[in-house]
Amino acid sequence: MSELTVEMVQRGRGPSSEEAVRRRGVARDMRSVREKLTSKTGLERAFDYELLRLYAQYRAGAGIPLGLFAMALAGAACFWVEPLVASLWALCAFLMITLNASMSRSFLRAEPDTVSLARWRRRFAFGEVLQSLSWSALIGLGAVGGWHFAMFGLVIAAAVATMVAATVPAAAVAALVPLALATLCLLAFTRQMDAVMLVAMAIGSQIFFLGLARRIYTSTIGALQSRAEKDAVFGELEEAKANSDEARRRAEEANLAKSRFLATMSHELRTPLNAILGFSEVMKNEVFGPHTAPSYGEYSNDIHDSGMHLLNLINEILDLSRIEAGRYELNEEAVKLAHIVEECRHMMGLKARGKNQTFLDFVDETLPRLWADERALRQVVLNLLSNAVKFTPPGGEITIKVGWTSSGGQYVAVKDSGPGIPEDELGTVMSSFGRGSLAIKTAEQGSGLGLPIVKGLVDLHGGNFTLKSKPREGTEVIVTLPASRVMDTLAAVAVGPEPEKPAASVRAKPAARAA
Repeated sequence: MSELTVEMVQRGRGPSSEEAVRRRGVARDMRSVREKLTSKTGLERAFDYELLRLYAQYRAGAGIPLGLFAMALAGAACFWVEPLVASLWALCAFLMITLNASMSRSFLRAEPDTVSLARWRRRFAFGEVLQSLSWSALIGLGAVGGWHFAMFGLVIAAAVATMVAATVPAAAVAALVPLALATLCLLAFTRQMDAVMLVAMAIGSQIFFLGLARRIYTSTIGALQSRAEKDAVFGELEEAKANSDEARRRAEEANLAKSRFLATMSHELRTPLNAILGFSEVMKNEVFGPHTAPSYGEYSNDIHDSGMHLLNLINEILDLSRIEAGRYELNEEAVKLAHIVEECRHMMGLKARGKNQTFLDFVDETLPRLWADERALRQVVLNLLSNAVKFTPPGGEITIKVGWTSSGGQYVAVKDSGPGIPEDELGTVMSSFGRGSLAIKTAEQGSGLGLPIVKGLVDLHGGNFTLKSKPREGTEVIVTLPASRVMDTLAAVAVGPEPEKPAASVRAKPAARAA
């Protein structure tokens, strides 16, 4: 991984809170501005190093091809100059190529943190000047009679130099200026119109190469910035994954601690509660004789009612914890939804009559059986009816509907005429221990676990839970069970083939039918 990648990944590390992310972004921007102010190129140090590294890689890789090209030019020049002169020129060019390749390899071997970028930039520019001067010596070879050949060599050298040095603009300019001056010097050997036109075209092509190098430099900067942003995103993703793994580990530990706590506390609380309920019931029923003071009977009733309330709360908490942990096991069997609703309505009838409330039943008795957990469905209906009775004012009405759904399933709906729930509080009442503000003011106090338990049990059956409510218009809860749980739509259980019966029993069947 390059220094740029490492630096951008390191910048992505830190706390995951919004304030920490904001501080990290401000620090990154300040560091970037500081590096730009201290850099001669106006870029961050990471970008400057990457540009020099790319130049060094290109220059080191171009050593062998350029050496072969110089040998080819020297071989061609032997047709109009002495072979010794051509060999000396090739040797000079080869030495300059080797010098630049050696400097590039030295730069690549150096540690990025110890590199002086300005010094190496000057070295590379100086090396490009020397190498261009060696190529410019083609003018001497072309003056003898091969100026077309010299023009060709200078154009190729300019193209290669500007493309290789494109990531370091100073080196590209340093490489092109000697070649352009050498090209203009060809006019000193010939004034022919075709030569003037060729020199003009060569100068134009060199200027074009310089512009193309500038475009390559800009594209390289954009690619480096894109890679830096990508590396930063990868760093943030790795950090987010690490944070999520840590949060999940902590959540699992907290869930395990909660389960252990509930398991321990349920036993520790149930044991004294059973004693409290038993003794308070003995005292309430005056098993060992009447109380000497009537207040003792009232106190016994209050103790018993409080104990039952606490026991119900413990049971609800345990049920909800099992549902959330996915450990609630359904004991499924064939049940009739209409019968369960009727039994639950009968159980809540005494409390409703005490508040002078009226039940309006719209129950389809012809509904087929469901494949479901009877205890869970009973708890669902009891919680819905209990909430309806609790939140309906005295003299109000509670509507119960049981029937078919449009998709072939079955539903039970309970609607009260209570205060209702504001729209912005629907999420609150569906959370654990959540209660609406109007309900707190106008109804009995509850634990706030009824609806979450109902929704959890309905989800275990693959059904849907819908809550509709508006202030002063009451609340309607609709529980829908899927068609796949209706017994009429369930496929029969496949059994193996029946064993072959003896011939005697087969012959006995007509006699039995005749009888």
